[in-house]
Amino acid sequence: MFGSSFRDLVAWQVGMDLVAEIYRITALFPPAERFGLVQQTRRAAMSIPENIAEGHGRQTIGAFAVHLQIARGSAKEVETYLCLASRLGLVEGAALARGFELTARSCQLLSRLTEGLRRRQTSPSRT
Repeated sequence: MFGSSFRDLVAWQVGMDLVAEIYRITALFPPAERFGLVQQTRRAAMSIPENIAEGHGRQTIGAFAVHLQIARGSAKEVETYLCLASRLGLVEGAALARGFELTARSCQLLSRLTEGLRRRQTSPSRT
């Protein structure tokens, strides 16, 4: 129904890039944050490509759209955690900028993909 693999979706690819970047960023956090901010940020980041893949695998437009909305919410969580890490002085400079850039790009791609699904769902069937 949705064509090729979820791995071909740019939104999934950027989500995976974000996860890798979050792992690099949080590896620099102090050990005291290992079970706090590190774990929460990583889980939220991983939720983005996870939900894209799961929604794609559901093979219905409605289910896919719901999972894309969940992924977008997770991207906003990551953005919030990056803001907190910045306020705490745990991350700055290029790493922070790259994290924000990938988070914003993920949100943009997820919104576009969701909108495309909505249009597809409401367009008349071609017979």
